[in-house]
Amino acid sequence: MTDPDGKRPDSEAASTPDVLGAALGGVARRAGLDPNEDASTQKVVWSAMGGWRGILESVLPSLAFVTLFTISPEPLILSLGVSVGLAAVFTIVRLVQKSPPSAALGGLIAAAAAAALALFTGRGADNFVPGLITNAVYGTAFLVSALIGWSLIGLAAGFLMGDATAWRADRRKRRAFRWLGIAWAVLFFARLAVQLPLYLTDQVTALGTLKLVMGLPLFAPLIAVTWLVVRALYARASPTSEASEA
Repeated sequence: MTDPDGKRPDSEAASTPDVLGAALGGVARRAGLDPNEDASTQKVVWSAMGGWRGILESVLPSLAFVTLFTISPEPLILSLGVSVGLAAVFTIVRLVQKSPPSAALGGLIAAAAAAALALFTGRGADNFVPGLITNAVYGTAFLVSALIGWSLIGLAAGFLMGDATAWRADRRKRRAFRWLGIAWAVLFFARLAVQLPLYLTDQVTALGTLKLVMGLPLFAPLIAVTWLVVRALYARASPTSEASEA
């Protein structure tokens, strides 16, 4: 395991954060979140959301379900079918255009799994169970990793900036990545705190509406803050300053 000073007494154990950092960094790079790129904050946020296509893929299936369920809760298969159908259309369009289908495919799988659960239980609110689980898992992962000094944000940024895990030897970077990790955890736990009571009381319309409101509108500014902080950290870094702070 790598110690706080960035040393690696056990190379095999140290490979775990390296592999995780490479995976997270790869995801960030594919999403357009590479601090090495000379891009405006607006362009980075837009790229992270997937542009208009990404926004539509993220919003329309849930919006269709909430709207149709509010108008006509029965039969449940109608609102669920339209939601899954829209996700399937987005996936097919990506395949036809030979563009990366991962985002739409992930949305299709999630929508189909949620719809299957809701049909099995007969509760429209169960269509949101995968989202609640995702928020709980992501929130826990970001919080725990930040508190133990292995922030997921730091691992991704370290890979992208060619820093590997050396950022842990820099107090300024370590502190910034810890707080960024906590900020992301707060986002996921806030969603869970607001949406879980609505799920438990079977308030489907309110739950679906707040899921949309707490989705991209909260995701976008936090992406912007994260990107700006990482750019600032590495723009200011120099061998001399890092040596003096280590």
